[in-house]
Amino acid sequence: MSTTAPADLRIVDYAPRWREDFARLNLEWLRRWFVVEPIDEQVLHDPQTHLIAGGGRVLFALSGTGAEQRAVGTVALRFDGDGVFELTKMAVQPDRRGAGIGRALLLAAIDAYRALHGRELYLESSSVLAPALQLYASAGFVHRPAPRPGSHYARADVYMVWQPPA
Repeated sequence: MSTTAPADLRIVDYAPRWREDFARLNLEWLRRWFVVEPIDEQVLHDPQTHLIAGGGRVLFALSGTGAEQRAVGTVALRFDGDGVFELTKMAVQPDRRGAGIGRALLLAAIDAYRALHGRELYLESSSVLAPALQLYASAGFVHRPAPRPGSHYARADVYMVWQPPA
């Protein structure tokens, strides 16, 4: 597995033109491994209302240039309040997985979290998604007892919190 992203990869903030890609990229993995839950439908089809307006961020990994530019990955930060953010809705296009795109998105999300002066960054996931869990751990996320209090995903049996390097 590559740890460096492709040379033409750019990480950018949400723009309305990427809205359908946010849903497309996430629905692919959700349908492959799980059931799309009502919370997923709400967030994926209106990230501006459910993530950005509430103080979060949505990032995209773009590949190519000009008319050939495509969204090949995405990740979001959902603001919970009081400096707490959830890393959520991370997805990479299936034919581009293993090329360092997920790592680039994860590191960009951590940078965005720092820029927002967050005090806690957590994620909820599933033990079924072993490669994703390995990626999170390699970036400094550590396991906590699951489920997270107040969890809103039936599929979540993993809860991890980011610990900044000392």
